[in-house]
Amino acid sequence: MAGNPGRITLWGIEVFISVADERSISAAARRLGTAASTVSQQLSNLEAAVGAPLLERSARPLRLTRAGEIMHRRAQTILAEAAQAKAELAMADLARLTNVRLGMIEDFEADVTPRLLTHMAGQLTSCQFLLETGASHMLHDQLDARHLDIIVAAQLGGDATWAEVHPLMREGFVVAAPKGQIDPTGNVLDQLGRVPLVQYTTRHYMGRLIAAHLARHSTPIAHRFELDSYHAILALVGQGSGWTILPPLALMRGRRFEDQIDVLPLPLAPLTRTIALTARKDVLGAMPGEVAATLKPILQEAIVTPALARYPFLQDALTVL
Repeated sequence: MAGNPGRITLWGIEVFISVADERSISAAARRLGTAASTVSQQLSNLEAAVGAPLLERSARPLRLTRAGEIMHRRAQTILAEAAQAKAELAMADLARLTNVRLGMIEDFEADVTPRLLTHMAGQLTSCQFLLETGASHMLHDQLDARHLDIIVAAQLGGDATWAEVHPLMREGFVVAAPKGQIDPTGNVLDQLGRVPLVQYTTRHYMGRLIAAHLARHSTPIAHRFELDSYHAILALVGQGSGWTILPPLALMRGRRFEDQIDVLPLPLAPLTRTIALTARKDVLGAMPGEVAATLKPILQEAIVTPALARYPFLQDALTVL
């Protein structure tokens, strides 16, 4: 529904921020799930309300006017305050919360996410849930852009001052090699050097983390393949095309390859990552902490306990925090 000209509405402000971010009316419409004509009308209404043009519509891409730059700074604060007010009201009775936008790393999509959503749906009976899965860096970007309310992803380091972070689990990286090709009692690194590394893509944070760790090692490790799929990587390893470095979560997702691979400790300095729940500070009240508390026993049962049963040497490298 279009807002009345002469009035500043939250919907109009949200539309304006989306256009300012996307620099395109059509792209903003796709982001908001509405028509381009609706976006254009809301912009016109807002400009009429503030008495100044906010966008140079003839520019490609669109540019903010001086008034638009001022409005953009203020608009972010207005939306943050509105979200805070909504959260404070909702936290008085969680059943009133109407929607939650949740981002989860793909590692959890089969074993963890459905159980979490089932639990949350039972607690928030009138709430609609939007779930987005993806790589950790993508989810952090979505949270930063206010497209998501809560994310569960790998910590990237240097957490923003606006974020509250609840560490969930820590996992140490391991080696997966073709079945029977590596003698664990010998020099594992020398043996691995005879076959190429199948590397997780450096376009993602985890791949860059692995690549940086290898770069700190004095022995260069050649790779022929760089892929973004756990299943494709483990399939190549299982066929004898190389070896790889992955976290235990990847092995749990690729369980169908476990009879084709051997899993060994990383023959370098330890490399770990932490999975955490992150949300905007002071927006959802106690809810992020409550969701984190719900997740921990799910992670223990669905991930940690089965992984340790398969790979006991991970006892000190895989734990719920």
